[in-house]
Amino acid sequence: MRTDSADVVIVGSGMGGGTLAWGLARRGIKVLVVERGDYLPREPQNWSPTEVFKNRRYKPDEKWLDEGGGEFRPGVHYLVGGNTKVYGASLPRLRECDFAEIKYPTGISRAWPFPYADIEPYYSQAESLYRVHGATGEDPTEPWRSQQFPYPALSHEPYIQEVIDRLGRQGVHPSSTAMGVDLQPGGACIRCGTCDGFPCRVGAKSDSETCALGPALAGGFVRLLTNTRIDHLETGGTDQVVRLVGECAGEPIWITGGAYVLAAGAANTAALLLRSRDDRWPNGVGNSNDLVGRNYMMHNNTHLAAIDPRRRNDVVFQKTFAINDFYFDMGDGYPGGSIQLIGKVQGSMMKTHATRAPLPLLNEFSKRSLELLVMAEDLPSPQNRVSVTQSGQIAVRWKRTNYDRHELLLTETKRLLRQIGYVGIFEQRFTIDMNSHMCGTAVGGTDPAQSVVDGLGRSHEVANLFVADAAFFPSSGAQNPALTIAALALRMAAEVEWG
Repeated sequence: MRTDSADVVIVGSGMGGGTLAWGLARRGIKVLVVERGDYLPREPQNWSPTEVFKNRRYKPDEKWLDEGGGEFRPGVHYLVGGNTKVYGASLPRLRECDFAEIKYPTGISRAWPFPYADIEPYYSQAESLYRVHGATGEDPTEPWRSQQFPYPALSHEPYIQEVIDRLGRQGVHPSSTAMGVDLQPGGACIRCGTCDGFPCRVGAKSDSETCALGPALAGGFVRLLTNTRIDHLETGGTDQVVRLVGECAGEPIWITGGAYVLAAGAANTAALLLRSRDDRWPNGVGNSNDLVGRNYMMHNNTHLAAIDPRRRNDVVFQKTFAINDFYFDMGDGYPGGSIQLIGKVQGSMMKTHATRAPLPLLNEFSKRSLELLVMAEDLPSPQNRVSVTQSGQIAVRWKRTNYDRHELLLTETKRLLRQIGYVGIFEQRFTIDMNSHMCGTAVGGTDPAQSVVDGLGRSHEVANLFVADAAFFPSSGAQNPALTIAALALRMAAEVEWG
C-alpha cells in the first residue's frame, strides 16, 4: 500500500485546484495536488480538428448515464490543468447582480453567500495571474472594478471590425472579450486559429497548469501526483476526513492531510462525496441534508453558424467580442444572457454535428460563416442532480430550466444577424453530453439546511473538508465560470485559517 501526505491535499488540478495550490504556496503551506490524468503532450495533433473533435484524442473513454439510463461520453478532460487545457480562455467576471437573488418568470436564481464586493479583489488577482486582456467602458453591464485589466484587449481583425460596426448601427454595443492569452510584448501567443477548444502547442493559453500550478510546483511547497484516481474519502466514523483512498498508476494508495479540498469538477466532486459512505455518513460525507449532487446546472447554450455568401470570412483569431446588451433585460423586465463570438470553426469541426452534410460543402460554408455562442442562465433545481450507481458510475439527471429566456435570446440574436447581412443561420443546441460549464452540486450558503459548504467553501459538517470548484456555485449566471472559480480559490487560500 503506497502512502503520501501533506498539510493540504487537493483533488484536481484544474482552475480551482491549480489556483488554490498557487495561493497556498504563497503562504508557505505544504500542498499535495492529486490529478487522475497526466500531462497533455505538446504534439502536432494538438492543432488537428480531426484528432481533437472527431477522434476525441484528449477526452477519456469514461461513460456516464443520463436520466433514462442511456450511456454517454461526457465532455470532460482528465489532465494536469483539467478542462482549462482545452477551454476557450474566455475569462469574464460575473456581474454584480449575479451574486444577488434574481427572479425569472419560471424560477429563481439563488443569491450567493456574499456580495460581489467580497470577491472583487480576488477577481483582480485572478486577472493578473491568468494574464487577462480586456477593456473597460465598452460593456454596458460590466461590474465595477478596483483595478484595470492587466493587458489591453485583443485587437479585432478587419472582418470582425466590420461586423462590430454593422451591429453598432443596430443599436447594440459589442465589447471586447476578456481573454486569457499571453499576447503581451514578447509573449508566446501567435494568434493562431486553433485556440478555442484546442490544446495550445506553444504554452500561450492561460490555463491552470501554465499560470498557476506550474509556478507553484517550482516554488517547492507544492507536489503533484499524476495518474492518481481517488475513489472515496474515509472518516473512520467521525466528523473529520482521515484519509483519501484511491489508486496511483495501478497501485493502491492512501493519502492523509490536515485539510482536504475537492476540486475535481462539479460532477466528480459530488460523485466522490456520494461514494464516501459509512455508518456515520450513509448518504455520503457531509451530506446529511441530501443536497450533495443536487442543483446541478449547465448553461443554456447554443452554437450559431451564420452564413453570408457574399463575404468571405478570412479571420484567424475570431473570439474577440461579446454582446451583453440583453444581460439585464430582454425588454420585458427580465434578464436574457450573453452573446459571444467563439473561435473560427472549420468544416471538419462542423462535420461532428452536421454528420450528413458533405465535407466539401461544410468547408465552403466555413469560409463564409461567423460562429457565436448564445448563453442564458440555467436555474438551480433540486431535481437536477448527479448521483452514483452501486458500481460507482456517474449518473446525471438534468432537465433544462429557464429555457424560455434562452429561446428569446436566440430569436433576438438571429434577428440581429439577419439585419447585418447573414442569410443562413444554423444552430447546435447543447445537450447533456456537452457538459457546458457544469456547476452547483455542492452549493455554498450560510444556512446548513440549504447548502453544502459555507461562504469560503468549507463543509458545514466536516471541518477539514472543502470544495474549490464550480460545485460551489449557488447559481450559474450567464458568463463563462472559469475566472470566478479562480477568484473563489484565491479567496479560500487567503481567508481560511489553514491548520
